[in-house]
Amino acid sequence: MISGRGRGKIRPPRRGLGGNADSSDFDAMWDILRSALREIHEKNASKLSFEQLYRASYKIVLKKQGDKLYDRVKEYEEQWFGSQVMPAIRKLITNNLINTTVGGGVAGTTANERRITGEEFLKGLKASWEDHNTVMNMTTDVLMYMDRVYCADNRKPSIFTTAMGLFRDHILRSRLVSADSELTTFDILNSVILDQIYMERGGDVINRHLIRSCVYMLEGLYETDEENEHEKLYLTVFEIEFLKASRIFYQNESANLLREADASTWLRQTKRRFAEEEARCQTTISLLTAPKIARVLEDTMIREHLQDFLAMEGSGIKAMIENDRYADLTLLYQHISRVDPSKEPLKNALQTRVVDLGSEINKTILNTDFSAAPEPQPEEGEAAAEGNEKPKATKLSAAARQTAAAIKWVDLVLQLKDKFDNMWKKCFDEDLILQTALTKSFSDFINLFPRCSEYVSLFIDDNLKRGIKGKTETEIDEVLDKATMLLRYIQDKDMFERYYKKHLARRLLHDKSESADVEKQMISRMKLEIGNSFTNKLEGMFKDMAMSDDLTAAYRTHISNLGDIDLKQIDLGARILTSNYWPMESMGGGATIGEDGNRQTCTWPSEIQALQDSFKAFYLRERNGRMLTWLGFLGSADIRCIFPKIPGKEGVLGRERRHEINVPTYGMVVLLLFNDLADGEYLSFEEIQQRTNIPQQNLIHILHTLAVLPKCRVLRKHPANKDPPKPGDKFCFNESFTSKSVKIKAPVISGSVNKVEGEEERKDTEDRNDEHRGNVIDTVIVRIMKARKVFSHQQLFAEVISQLSQRFKPDLSMMKRRVESLIEREYLERVEDANTPTYRYLA
Repeated sequence: MISGRGRGKIRPPRRGLGGNADSSDFDAMWDILRSALREIHEKNASKLSFEQLYRASYKIVLKKQGDKLYDRVKEYEEQWFGSQVMPAIRKLITNNLINTTVGGGVAGTTANERRITGEEFLKGLKASWEDHNTVMNMTTDVLMYMDRVYCADNRKPSIFTTAMGLFRDHILRSRLVSADSELTTFDILNSVILDQIYMERGGDVINRHLIRSCVYMLEGLYETDEENEHEKLYLTVFEIEFLKASRIFYQNESANLLREADASTWLRQTKRRFAEEEARCQTTISLLTAPKIARVLEDTMIREHLQDFLAMEGSGIKAMIENDRYADLTLLYQHISRVDPSKEPLKNALQTRVVDLGSEINKTILNTDFSAAPEPQPEEGEAAAEGNEKPKATKLSAAARQTAAAIKWVDLVLQLKDKFDNMWKKCFDEDLILQTALTKSFSDFINLFPRCSEYVSLFIDDNLKRGIKGKTETEIDEVLDKATMLLRYIQDKDMFERYYKKHLARRLLHDKSESADVEKQMISRMKLEIGNSFTNKLEGMFKDMAMSDDLTAAYRTHISNLGDIDLKQIDLGARILTSNYWPMESMGGGATIGEDGNRQTCTWPSEIQALQDSFKAFYLRERNGRMLTWLGFLGSADIRCIFPKIPGKEGVLGRERRHEINVPTYGMVVLLLFNDLADGEYLSFEEIQQRTNIPQQNLIHILHTLAVLPKCRVLRKHPANKDPPKPGDKFCFNESFTSKSVKIKAPVISGSVNKVEGEEERKDTEDRNDEHRGNVIDTVIVRIMKARKVFSHQQLFAEVISQLSQRFKPDLSMMKRRVESLIEREYLERVEDANTPTYRYLA
């Protein structure tokens, strides 16, 4: 019996054969081999003698007639294909198959009928291929010596390779004689396999193993007998048509989805199609096609209509973000990552959406008239009910409403940031490209808001005053992280610095900070984010507060050792502020600057003046050369007031009343004027201003607190109305003042609380900041020119912008003005003969 291939080397028989044989010997040997080939093809090879057949082929080759044997075997196979194999295959090729191949389908034919007909054809072709392989394996064993000697010496393909080529040329490439067209078996095979795959894509069940067998046949056949890997028939014939048909199919499907479905359906269908095609390459066709069909899907299902699906109303990227459709966003990220490693479409869509949502927040805050509130009420005033009316709920003042708007803006921004951060982690695989895009878009819309620096500082101020109360360390760290993150987005960090210094100063001076440790943590984070130049002054403010506490304790010890009873009647707590650290103008000191530019000093009462002189002498005892300036617009005082009983009155007014009132420093100065005033006497607005030298605006505020607001109305104003005090008004001591509280805190005046600035205040702040920026730009330009000596205009401006970008975005017109100013002050000069505008540093 003839067994399979793979035998070891067969030695030639010991007996030598004659040199030249005539054709009769060849014919005799060929008759033996031909008879054996017929038996092999007819599957009757069990009785054949391998040794006899091998010896016959050996003799032929040995007698130099290998070429005739080679050709005779080829002729025999060709005849067998023509007489036995091809007729059987043609019987399986029905008119329906031909019409499907030519026209793409047959009217009135169901998918099931097409499937059955196609499977019968595939089974027949598969059986022919398997029989051919079996036959040629046996034949190759018989003709092994011819392969190893004749084929090797003459550089001809082995008989097995040649037989495979014969199957390709005489079976697969054979034209259908019964058909009018020039269709080949190849055409029918491609059409049937593609039709079967089309039906499977539509939901039908097909015989995957059968198709895989036919594909395996195509993978084993080549365009030529040289058998180059890139010339497999699978690649050159089937795969091209498969990819072409797939592209058409998925283009139509994508168009249908765009027309009839929503973005969510498109995402899921695309995911399903990718999984199906990957499974099809593993089980039905070839893994060689997997990357190619994936690219077809990427082009047709994703790339071609991506923008259309993203823009879909109600289901596109906008709806996905607004409704937190994380599953859809995850699929979208995966699909876009396939077609664009830079994720440009998703990045642009996210940036646009973030800026749109952020701009809506900005617009809402700016268009809401927070100042259009009812008549402002004192921050700590009382609401009284009149008659039978129900007590009205206490309403926030206009300033408090605006501050609440600032906190609301920051909260909305943080909510939006949390939303996209969560989305980034859950849906976008923490992609760094998208993180950079989100960071930029948040920075863009935050800096479009004109009050972003002020609002972020107010947010931090609100949290450090009362927002962290009762929170754990972890929760406090989260608040500080959010504040630092917002600071990172702000471009004009110098403007933020100005607001933060003002707000911090008020927290420290009015003892409003919830925790000094948290304040220092915040400053440490700012140092890492902005740099030492920003935090140096803030750290100096804390040093001043610590030194002031020590100095006050030392002074009190000093006074107690003196035994001076008069001085001990007033307890002094001094805050020594280094003028370079503290923003005096922002804290209310701007009103004390006179027209000549010098600070307007208050006229202190004699008892306060004596106390100041005593403290000054103590302070300068170890600090020669220092100068102390007392600031009346800061600080507060506790004053004990005695209100006499009023004759003829009963109840509260019929007895003496004692109250301890906490008033601003200016309030103390004003109230002490009324100590020496006889009953029924008045002081005019002008007299009070002349005797105290308090700036008019500050005086109006403090008189409004002491003579108009009901909570602390210890003075009476004439005329008696709720209008703000003004020149011409008169004031006297209010003997009939009553209050349920022994200790009373006067409502704070403007400048002592942190609130949103008005338009005038904001313009003043921006003007001061622009002036400061001009000085900073001067410094940077001089530093650069000192190092470069000669520098072109473009290079200089680029270098200045680069160095200042971490603090603020320099304005080009301001930079040009500063350069002109430096030229006028002879720090720089223009280089006259330079081709481009150039400057030279003047030492």
